[in-house]
Amino acid sequence: MILDIVKLGEDSLRQPSIPVAEVNDEIKQLAEDMFDTMIEADGVGLAAPQIGKNIRMFVLIADDDVRRVFINPQIIKTSEETGPYDEGCLSIPQVYETIERPLRVTVQAINEKGKAFTLDADGLLARIIQHENDHLDGVVFIDRGDEGFAKKTEEQFKKRAERAAEKAKEKAAKQARIAAKIAAKEAKKNK
Repeated sequence: MILDIVKLGEDSLRQPSIPVAEVNDEIKQLAEDMFDTMIEADGVGLAAPQIGKNIRMFVLIADDDVRRVFINPQIIKTSEETGPYDEGCLSIPQVYETIERPLRVTVQAINEKGKAFTLDADGLLARIIQHENDHLDGVVFIDRGDEGFAKKTEEQFKKRAERAAEKAKEKAAKQARIAAKIAAKEAKKNK
């Protein structure tokens, strides 16, 4: 099932997530739905807060095409060597910024079968792990870059949300007026 992806400005993106208590059928289904959503949106990673669920879980498919589920992940080691990369995010569409991150990480997590694992990652896989893990702490990629750019982007998305809310309000009012006219005509006919 394709889920709605929350956008910058929505609360779940800025709240820390709680650990997953148990890997059950609901969590397994959520992982599948997250993969479907991520693929449909043409992404490489998706964290649970991005679909409005503040639990410590993310999914990804890096350049090796392996589907990976990370439940209650912990990055236990990062390389001192860092590198830049133009990052984007499904929750901040059409916004990219060069972000400096460690080139290698070691992460411990649980997979969708409830099995604990440790993974040494480098390249794109390491970057995606760091990006998605940040979401679990209420951090988005623009927080890791230029402060002015982050502020400008936050403001831009706030204005977009306000415009969308205003349009929705206008649409609801119009529908209410139409419904009232229809009801009045029906009442007149039935007299």
